[in-house]
This record gives sequence, structure tokens and C-alpha cells, in this order.
Amino acid sequence: MQISGWTVGFAIVGLADKAVGESRERVRAALNASGLALPAKKITVNLAPAHVPKEGSHYDLPIALAVMAAIGAIPADALSNFTILGELALDGAITTVAGVLPAAVAANARGHGLICPFACGPEAAWASSDIEILAPRSLIQLANHVRGTQVMARPKPAMRTSGGPMPDLRDIKGQESAKRALEIAAAGGHNLLMSGPPGSGKSMLAARLPSILPPLSPRELLEVSMIHSVAGALAGGELTDRRPFRAPHHSASMPALVGGGTNARPGEVSLAHNGVLFLDEFPEFSAPALDSLRQPLETGEVAIARVHHRVVYPARFQLVAAMNPCRCGHATDPGYSCRRMPNDRCMATYQARMSGPLLDRFDLSIEVPAVSAADLILPPPREGSAEVAARVLAARQIQARRYAAIGLPHVTSNSAAPSNVIETVAELDASGTALLREAADRMKLTARGFHRVLKLARTLADLDASPKVSRAHLAEALSYRARGPMQQAA
Repeated sequence: MQISGWTVGFAIVGLADKAVGESRERVRAALNASGLALPAKKITVNLAPAHVPKEGSHYDLPIALAVMAAIGAIPADALSNFTILGELALDGAITTVAGVLPAAVAANARGHGLICPFACGPEAAWASSDIEILAPRSLIQLANHVRGTQVMARPKPAMRTSGGPMPDLRDIKGQESAKRALEIAAAGGHNLLMSGPPGSGKSMLAARLPSILPPLSPRELLEVSMIHSVAGALAGGELTDRRPFRAPHHSASMPALVGGGTNARPGEVSLAHNGVLFLDEFPEFSAPALDSLRQPLETGEVAIARVHHRVVYPARFQLVAAMNPCRCGHATDPGYSCRRMPNDRCMATYQARMSGPLLDRFDLSIEVPAVSAADLILPPPREGSAEVAARVLAARQIQARRYAAIGLPHVTSNSAAPSNVIETVAELDASGTALLREAADRMKLTARGFHRVLKLARTLADLDASPKVSRAHLAEALSYRARGPMQQAA
């Protein structure tokens, strides 16, 4: 920055947007509230490089500190080797901004320290135990620390306390086959499509999926937290090892799902990274929004391109969807006759909202029948989420060890395994190979469907702690592709 005596003013240059331009008034008011007056000179702040657009209020704090250093309020070398971000209130307080955790990780990689708002300190502390972090509440506190009259303690990493017990599978009576499918989906991270009449328990099943998923590993925790930090979704800078569970309303737009907007913010698919994206009333989502999921489901990331931005966010999520068989929801009920059109046609029209390539990306497609009164009056089942979660965790550990042993430590579930790898780790015997070949021809499986059946069979074998995929595992995996709207749409 530069201070000259020609005229009086405060200018910010370097392709600053409206929020950055307004920093002039926030900085001026914050300095006045802190007992510092701007000199009656021309102050020019240059945000380099000049050709890159600058957006956001997090430039407030670095601009204010640069001005303070220029007028001698703090030592000129006090800001060397520090990455600085924070928004200023008019009274000089430093308020929360998004993206502190990735900024701390980047600062640590460059060998810099970090200056951030006090509320974001616990978040930044997760980046490294070696990085120097200053998390002041106000400009005065930071200035006193720099001058040596006050010492700020380093913030400590914070974990979010459990929000209470999660919904338990023991709450669901009946639906044993659906609970079996839910366990398989959790064990291998597989995509699941549930179809059934209203009130059959599809949403209840999906809501209980987080209770049987294993906790996030340290690497996954950092990935998830960085995305949520960019989105401004880390309350109090606290991290949690629970896997994300996102359930947007069916009116969500395509940018809401995949990300976008003027600032290229992460969408639901990225916020569900390493977790679950649950889409209830699946066919009621707009067709462009649903088809926008196809590429992230395949690649595990989403690229958002805008005029001034191109951002790639991780998006390896488990898709769980629930739908009625038709618009009225009762086309599969015995004796029911649709008033609008024949039942088969009603179902076909409703399911035509979903494209074949999207349906092909579901590993399990199941029918969830209506629950009878006889099931509802039964006592709760003996097995709940804790017992199922133990089996899921054991299967996930088998998968993590398997892929780490062949040099793929980033692959932690069968669903994420590359196609060429899954053919090797499946270890089919002659009987299984013959069954798969016959079924692929009869069911007209695509190449994607072929490999997804292998991945699902490998997960079934892992649940049984079997080193090889047997014919029984393959038969069960194939049965999940022959049910529900996936087969009807074909």
C-alpha cells in the first residue's frame, strides 16, 4: 500500500468487488473505534495480482493491519510471514469468515503463520500443531499482542459434542429385506434406490443410515471439514467425526445440488462428501438437477466453471434415493386401479422422469412394501443400529486394508475402487464367472453395471469375511439389480 500527501482519500485497487470496496468504510470505522485516526493523506491499497478478481469481506483485517503498519501503529515487520483474513465490525471487533481451515492448511504449507478471527481459531488449529496462530477478538487486542503488552494463547482444536443419539434401526418394525439392503449399502458405500408406496418406511430407513456408518477417518475428517469451512458451515469452528447426511428438498435447483453461484460455492454433492446425499421424492427433482449428479457419481468430484472462477470440489458421496412407484403412489397395491391411466402406464410415465444412465449408477434397487398392522404390533426387533454398525465397520476395515496393501490408500470402500482393480480383488471362481457371464447377457448389463455388480458382490463377501466372492454372493448382488424401477425403466 502507499500513503502520499497529494490529496485526501482512501482507494482500493486490484479488481475489488462490492464487498471489498466497502472495506474502506469498515476499516475507517474500526480504526476510529480503536483510537487510531487515518492521516489526512491519500491512502492507496493495491490488491495484487491486479488481474485476479477479489471477493469477500475477509480482506478487511489485512487491509486494516497494512494501514496500521504504514502509519506506525504496529511494527512494520509484524505482519511478515503471516496469512491474514477476517472481517471487521464497526467497533473494531474481528468477526467470523468462511474458509479459515483451508487457509490455515495453505499457510502451513507455505511456512506461514495465520491471523484469523477468534471464533475461527479452533478450526484453524486443526491444520497443524506447528503453525503459529493468532486469533484476536479485536484490532486492539491484536495490536497489544504485537507490541508485547498482551499475550494471546494459541487456540485449541475443538470437536463438536454429540448431538444426542441418532435414530435407531430398532425403531423399524418389519422391512427385514430393506434393512439388509441398507446394511450392504453402508458396508460398501453403495448407491441405493428405494421404491414403495407412501408410508412404507423409506424415509425412516434412510434417516437411520448415519447410525450404522463408521466414523470419519482423520484424512476424511479434514477433507469434509475443509469443504464445510469454505461453505461457512462450521459452527464455532468445531469439527465432527460424523459422516455428513444431506437431505435437500425436491425443489432444489441444479446449482444448489452441484454448486455454483457468483462465488462458485460448494453444493449439496460436495457438502455430502464422504457421507450420504439423500434425495426423497426422487422423481420430483427437476430432470437437469438429477442428471447433473451423473458426473460426480462417476468421478468423485465436481468442476464448477464461471466467468471468473473454475473450482473443483471433492464430491464422493453415497446417493440414497426414495420414490413412490407412481404419482398417486399406489400402483403396486393389490386391486388398485389408477383413475388417470392404466397402472403400468402410470408407473412408466412417472419413472420416465429419471434417465437410464442415472438409474444405471444405483448398485441396489429395492422394493419397500407397505407395512402391515401385524408387523406394527410386534415388539421392537432385538437387533438395532449398534449391532449392524459393528458388522459394517468390520467390512469397511477389511476394504481399507485390502486397498492400502495394493497401493491405493485413498480408496476406503468397494464403491470407490477402480474398475480394473475390482476385477482383480473379486477373485471369482469358475462357477461365479459363468453365472456373471450368463446374467450379464440375460440382463443386458452395461459395462458400468457389470463392474457395479462385482463391487456389490465383493461387499457381500466382506460382510461374510470371505476372501473370495462366491456364487451366492454374486447371485444376491444380481438380485438387487433386477428389482424396482431400474428394471422397469429398462
